[in-house]
Amino acid sequence: MYLKELTNEEFNNFAQNFIQSSIYQTTNYGLVMNKQGFDSLFVGLIDDTNKIIGASLILIQKKYGFKYAYAPRGFLIDYTNTLLFETFTKLIKKYLGKKDIIAIKICPMIIKSIYDKNYNLIGINKNFETLFSSLKKLGYYHLGYNNYFEALKPRFESVLDISKPYYELFNNFKRGTKNKIRSSIKNGIKIYEGNKEQLQELYLQLKDDYPRGLNYLDDSYNYFNDKINYFYAKLDTEKYLKVVKKEYELNEKYINSLNNLILNRNVKKKNVYINKKIEADKNIERSKKNLVEATNLLRDNPDGINIAGALIVKERDTVYIYLNGINKHLKKFNGNHLLIWSIIEKYSKEGYKLFNLGGVTNVTIENNSYKGLNDFKSSFGANTYEYIGDFELITNNGLYFMYKNAAPIRSILGKK
Repeated sequence: MYLKELTNEEFNNFAQNFIQSSIYQTTNYGLVMNKQGFDSLFVGLIDDTNKIIGASLILIQKKYGFKYAYAPRGFLIDYTNTLLFETFTKLIKKYLGKKDIIAIKICPMIIKSIYDKNYNLIGINKNFETLFSSLKKLGYYHLGYNNYFEALKPRFESVLDISKPYYELFNNFKRGTKNKIRSSIKNGIKIYEGNKEQLQELYLQLKDDYPRGLNYLDDSYNYFNDKINYFYAKLDTEKYLKVVKKEYELNEKYINSLNNLILNRNVKKKNVYINKKIEADKNIERSKKNLVEATNLLRDNPDGINIAGALIVKERDTVYIYLNGINKHLKKFNGNHLLIWSIIEKYSKEGYKLFNLGGVTNVTIENNSYKGLNDFKSSFGANTYEYIGDFELITNNGLYFMYKNAAPIRSILGKK
C-alpha cells in the first residue's frame, strides 16, 4: 500500500461511496477554505490492486511561519480496521513530515453517545474505548472532551431523521415549537428561496456571532454550486398590522362586554367579571404596544422585513444547515422556527434521509450558557450525536519542537 495525492475527481468518486462522510470532507469545502487562507490537498491510500481504500482532505495553514494541517471531520477510513488505520497513519505522518508540516489535527466522526430530543441517553458506541485506545497507541494526542465550541468542529451535532412523512415529523416536534410555527404563520411570515445577491442580509444577521466575513458566504455559494441553497423568512408587515388590529378590536369588544356585565345590577358574582376585566386590561395594553410596533414596522418596511435566513448544503442523502442567522430585534416573531420547519418539510418530501442542524454544546451540562441553542435544535425532534473529539498527530518532530518552544515568545509578542 502507498499514499498519493488524488485529483478532485478521484477524491469525489471515493467520498461519494464511503459509508460515512460530511460536507467538510468534500472538494467543495476545500475550495472554499482556499479562499480563507488555507492550502488544500487530497490524499488517498492505494492498495495492491490500485484501488483507493482510504482518503482525506488536508487543509494547511501557516501559523507563525510553521505549517499546520487539519482534516475536518477526520479521515475517510475504516477506523475499526486496525491494520488499515495503522498503515494510513504511518504513511500520512511520513508524507506530511516531508512537506515540513509539523502536525495534523483531526476530529473524527466516531460516535461516543447519542441523546434523544429530551437529552436521554439512547445509544452508546460499544467499540468506542477500543477505537480511542487505538488512536492513542498510534500517537494521536487527545485534546480533551470539549463541551462548547472550542474545537475545530463542534463535538456535538444535532441530527434529525427526515425519512418519515413530513406530517409525522411535525407531530414529533415539541409543543412549544409547533405553537411558535403556527404563530409565525398567523403573523404573516413567509418563506422564500433567495440568491447570492441577497446574502448580505444573512451576513448582517450572523456577523456578531460568526468569525468569518461576507466573502466566506459568497465563496461557499460559489463553490458548493448546485449543492447550496439560501432560504429566508420574511415578515409581511402589512398583514401583521391587520392581524394586530383585529386582535386589538377583539380585545376592545371583550372589555366592553365585561364592562356591561359589571355595570348591570342584575348580574351576580361581579368579582369574577372584575378579575376578568383586570386581565383583559393587561391584554389590551399589550395589543396597543403591538399596534404601535406594527404601524412603525409597516411605515419603515412597506415591502416587508427579512427576519431569519439559512444557507443549506445537500450532500448525498443529508441536508446540512451550513449557516443560520436571525434578526435578534425581531426574534419574538419565531421566524427561524418556521424557516427550519419549511426546510425540513421540503427536503423530507424530496426523499432526503437526514437533516443536520449543526453544532450544539454538551447537552448533559447543567447551567449551560448555550441551553437555548440546544433546546431550539432538539425541539424539532432531533437527536444529539456526541463525537470523540479532536486529536493531534505530530508529523515532524524537529519542527514541532521548535514551534512549541517558540510559544513563550509568541505569547510575549502577542501582549505588545
